[in-house]
Amino acid sequence: MSKPGFYVTTPIYYVTDSPHIGNSYTTIAADALARYKRQCGYDVLFLTGTDEHGLKVQRAAQAEGLAPRELADRVVAAYHDAWKRLEISHDDFIRTTEARHERVVQLIFQRWRDSGDLYPGEYKGWYCVSCESFLKESDEPQPKCPDCGRPTEWNSEASYFFRLSRYQERLLKLYEERPDFVRPAGRMNELRSRVAAGLRDLSATRTTLDWAVPLPFDPAHRAYVWIDALINYVSAVGYSTDEETFRRRWPADVQLIGKDILWFHAAIWPAMLMALGLEPPKGVFAHGWWTHNGEKMSKSKNNFVTPGEVADVYGADALRYFLLRELPFGLDGDFRDSAMLQRYNAELAGDLGNFVFRTLSMMDRYFQGVVPDPGPAQRDGALAEAAASLFQDVDACMAELQFSRALERIWEFVRRANQYVEERKPWSQAKDPAQRAALGATLYHLAEASRILGLLIEPTMPASALAIRQQLGIEEERRTLAEALTWGGLKPGTKIRRGQPLFPKKET
Repeated sequence: MSKPGFYVTTPIYYVTDSPHIGNSYTTIAADALARYKRQCGYDVLFLTGTDEHGLKVQRAAQAEGLAPRELADRVVAAYHDAWKRLEISHDDFIRTTEARHERVVQLIFQRWRDSGDLYPGEYKGWYCVSCESFLKESDEPQPKCPDCGRPTEWNSEASYFFRLSRYQERLLKLYEERPDFVRPAGRMNELRSRVAAGLRDLSATRTTLDWAVPLPFDPAHRAYVWIDALINYVSAVGYSTDEETFRRRWPADVQLIGKDILWFHAAIWPAMLMALGLEPPKGVFAHGWWTHNGEKMSKSKNNFVTPGEVADVYGADALRYFLLRELPFGLDGDFRDSAMLQRYNAELAGDLGNFVFRTLSMMDRYFQGVVPDPGPAQRDGALAEAAASLFQDVDACMAELQFSRALERIWEFVRRANQYVEERKPWSQAKDPAQRAALGATLYHLAEASRILGLLIEPTMPASALAIRQQLGIEEERRTLAEALTWGGLKPGTKIRRGQPLFPKKET
């Protein structure tokens, strides 16, 4: 029987910026979700990539004396390096300069023109190059962009328009029938109000730049970068080129984005799909922004947090854990260096790392590094009971993309496992030959708890999960997560290979 499919996407990232905490956050969240779904037996497609066309990229390249493609190639390499460093397990990385994507962009524009959803006209208005978007009508002499605060430029040119207004009622019906189409719920309310207030047709092409996809029926016009970019979600899964793959993969199960681009993904994008006779994605999740030590990150303040810098100090797994644990997914957060250090030392080094290291050290000392047979107590005891509802609880959190709640539930089990050590006092049991069997049962339960934790933390901390598995001397798990979490999966007689602590404590 074939596996159920699951398709998750991140936004594609501009090649004018190198990887930073903001886009790393989205990508780490998507990776954790993709890894979890793979554990649960899904056939996952996890897509990310880069947005490489547009005036912003063209000007940034000119400023460095480069061709746009040269700038794009350099930044794409930085993304590949960063995602490898952060253990990102994407299945596909799409670039909007690839032929497989540009062909689909041209085909879609042709289909819109043929159906009457694209028509020629002229656009006049204020344009933000940084955000690659037009502003609403303004009476100000030169308004600043409400999103990034930079000065705008007056733009007047011939354009083809996409009939966005045609889809106002269908969008409102979508929101009514699927109230969880956008999460968190508060963002759906904002979106619905904006669409209900009225939609204007969208200027969909440009004639004033070369670095964009030319229209097949009018090469003087180039695709507007945002429309070009949104199409990546279907071009990557074979729209018009591989119908079997497209039918299997589309619609996407969840599209993860930052809250600043919700309008494009939850209003313009569904309308674009409706114009093609396609289903919108099953859901869009718009998360919040990160500040740094209470201040908005900006180049002028030189306070951007780069993932490489944090990983150099704490390791990639610790960064992944902090970003997903520190706040509920969807809210804004503040990256404080003190909070990172506190969570690392208390929760990773003190709770999880200490538990696994103590367990394996005692097994080395008291049973020569061999997992003991617990005897009749194999499926009994406090830890087995504590683990019984773990999968259901974690699965419910992951279904809502509440990574922080899932990790808190896992850490309840970590704390219970540490408590169990203090209750059973294996060092005291080891002094009494009459308690040899009880000692074996204690250490088996501790090792089995370590195995369970290795499975549960894998979506968030894949390298640490692998280290736990290797130190326990077990092979890669091939069962679904629900099956693998059944208590008693660790075989007595397994030879362990105790290593260094997973998270060496950091000095304050």
